[in-house]
Amino acid sequence: MTDESALPEDRRRGRLDPRLLELLICPLTRTTLTYDAEKQELVSRAARLAYPIRDGIPIMLPSEAREIE
Repeated sequence: MTDESALPEDRRRGRLDPRLLELLICPLTRTTLTYDAEKQELVSRAARLAYPIRDGIPIMLPSEAREIE
């Protein structure tokens, strides 16, 4: 278990670093992702998948992604 006080403030508040978002792409389609702060997901519209963000870390595995409509 992670000690919350040891995490950077952005991660404690559930925010994703905008610089990181600029670098990440969908591993299946190689297209840009949209950040959904409310659901804590990175959305690939091309792949119709939403990748979860857990403790401020994007989980970019298709097997962990949620299908979207």
